Amino acid sequence: MPNGPTPPGWESNRTSLHQTQGGSYNAEADNLVRGLKPYKLDAAIERLTKVATTIMRLGKTMDIRISEAYHRLRIRELELTADYVAKVAEEKEHEREEKQRLREERAAQQEMEREKARLEKERQHYVNARQALLDKGDAEGAARLQETLNDIGRAIEDVDYRAANIRAGYVYVISNIGAFGESMVKVGMTRRLDPLDRVRELGDASVPFRYDVHALFFSDNAVGIETALHQRLADQRVNLVNPRREFFHATAAQVKTLLSELAGDLLHFEDFPEALEYRQSLAARTHS
Repeated sequence: MPNGPTPPGWESNRTSLHQTQGGSYNAEADNLVRGLKPYKLDAAIERLTKVATTIMRLGKTMDIRISEAYHRLRIRELELTADYVAKVAEEKEHEREEKQRLREERAAQQEMEREKARLEKERQHYVNARQALLDKGDAEGAARLQETLNDIGRAIEDVDYRAANIRAGYVYVISNIGAFGESMVKVGMTRRLDPLDRVRELGDASVPFRYDVHALFFSDNAVGIETALHQRLADQRVNLVNPRREFFHATAAQVKTLLSELAGDLLHFEDFPEALEYRQSLAARTHS
């Protein structure tokens, strides 16, 4: 309150200014809540605190300020909102990835069903041909076809095993230096009969270049090997928030060493990516 007699209208002016400043503070707080992103929480709290400080400085002569208790409540509102937004985003991401996992599983199952149907049809052709040879008395020819039938039978058993054993599949190590640089790899697994189908899907229009394959390793326990690789590369994980993202700050050579320790001798491993389209693009840009 000012020294001496209170000027006419001083109280009404004070009340009006208090309402105006309080409205400005609440409007700013509401705007911060509406547009809040979890990673912007600290900036939002800092912004709201600056508004409260400014109101206190401008309203000092009339003792106008935002109470500390109310300010703490609005900060708590920001914190709870950030937590809620993060949880919603995490749930949506989990749902998206679960749908992707189910699509991948269905694709693998359908692939196995088609392959088994193809093999069954092929086996029937050979059964008919073998019977025709037997009817003509060609035992030698029938014996040769029986060997083929045995191979087809083993192939059918293998498909049945793959369909029943959800842990069997291929561990893959791929990179995309045109998109992510030379020291980043993706380590995952797929149950697809042809693992390159999955790699081609990953290299769709969402990335500028196709992935290069460093390793495709089949195992009866591909899930276990993939998990072990992820654990050993945990400190090099790119996304520390979402462990379902399988990218790591590592070179193909580093992963090769770890995979060899887990899986034994590797029949084939590409140490250096071909990155054909990326290198061609660099050359074209250099000569343009």
